[in-house]
Amino acid sequence: MVAAVVTPAPEAQAADHQPNIILLSTDDQTVSDLAVMANVNRLLTEQGTTFSNSFAPFPLCCPALATILTGQYAHNHGVLGNGGGLWPVGGYDLLDGSNTLPLWLQDAGYQTAFIGKFMVGYNQVVPREVPPGWTEWHAVVGGDYFVSRMFEKSPQFPTGVVNEYKDIYSTDLWSGMAQQIITDRLQDDAPLFLWTSFKGPHNAGPVESDDPPFGTTPARAARHVGLFADEPLPMDPSFNEADVSDKPQEMREKPSLTQADIDYITVLNQQRLEAVLALDEAVRDIVAAIEATGETDNTLIVFTSDNGFLLGQHRVPAGKGLPYEESIRVPLIMRGPGIPQGVVRPEMVATIDLAATFVDAAQAEAGLVLDGVSLLPQAGVTAVRTSRLIVIEAGPRTVDGPMYWRGVRHDRIKYVEWGTGEIELYDLRTDPYEIRSQHANPKYLKVLNYFAAELARLKDCAGEVCRS
Repeated sequence: MVAAVVTPAPEAQAADHQPNIILLSTDDQTVSDLAVMANVNRLLTEQGTTFSNSFAPFPLCCPALATILTGQYAHNHGVLGNGGGLWPVGGYDLLDGSNTLPLWLQDAGYQTAFIGKFMVGYNQVVPREVPPGWTEWHAVVGGDYFVSRMFEKSPQFPTGVVNEYKDIYSTDLWSGMAQQIITDRLQDDAPLFLWTSFKGPHNAGPVESDDPPFGTTPARAARHVGLFADEPLPMDPSFNEADVSDKPQEMREKPSLTQADIDYITVLNQQRLEAVLALDEAVRDIVAAIEATGETDNTLIVFTSDNGFLLGQHRVPAGKGLPYEESIRVPLIMRGPGIPQGVVRPEMVATIDLAATFVDAAQAEAGLVLDGVSLLPQAGVTAVRTSRLIVIEAGPRTVDGPMYWRGVRHDRIKYVEWGTGEIELYDLRTDPYEIRSQHANPKYLKVLNYFAAELARLKDCAGEVCRS
């Protein structure tokens, strides 16, 4: 293996001063959703660098957000679930907020602002709390796509207040807040770190007249309702997988999808795409706000999602939290100073790398040992090629139980060990849809043994061991 390079890119070092950093994250978005995002493609993809092999190491909301805040795998930051349901070990109260990315950036002279959906359990343990490190704070504490109850602490609300916004689509509301912060704060001498954490296209109400008879979907802005009503459901070879005898018992027990299931997934996919359109417009309007300040050339914009989403693959009607590609693969696009335009980088990267990238760009110092690497060298004009394994994992489903599953993602091989002792091994070059696990194939015995040893080495890794 070639050690991952973590020194700043020459282009980044040559910047006269620290760039503004704008992080735009979505919820449950798949890479394939980018196909309908014309503004993202025009303003970010064509103007920046796309990482085509980007992953969410723990494909679930709270662990994913905690990884962005810490630059660490979940097995190090300790948020191993959402704090309820199937994922009881997790949530807001398990994250040590006293040593996270916004504090490191504040110490480097940044203004920091958060808008949108935070971790599950926020505002329940300590009501009306602004986590350490945020100059400005606008976080959801309840509601749906058309009602946003938000705890806000800002120049307009200096003591902090819960405001309720009705009859405005949340993506539009939060986009407007982001534009206002950009307009107000990019004029200051201090650089800005702004994270807008959108809800879409996560399933949430209110119920709409064209919703399916069962199952949840995302609500959409009125202007987008029905625009994809005739969109056929993509069905790759793993859709409603016919033979799951190679899969772990939990997957083998999943029944084949019924026609009612397929009808639901079809509508779900259509409504998700319609919800994505508002996100695409938000990117357009936020980029326009940056351009209006004259700070475009000194602003790093990063677009990603917390995790992917399964839509019928491997008999899963809708979901995440599984080791399959649709669940762990996420979009990642960067635009800004030193980032080449219209470039695709195939290196293995993950959301553990975002904090390291921001620390590098900001010339800041991390307060934790980071498991990720800065992506600036890999995105630079003279790209630094790296080779490493990405750890993928999901936490226990009982408080004292074993990890649900954990594995490693290589650029060709995926190896997974389940808490039940079952294993999966996929050769993604010959089997990109993960139809047939090779764990029992004698021809792959040496490969299996190698990656089993690598997982044993990396499953509890920290710092340099994870990075190399």
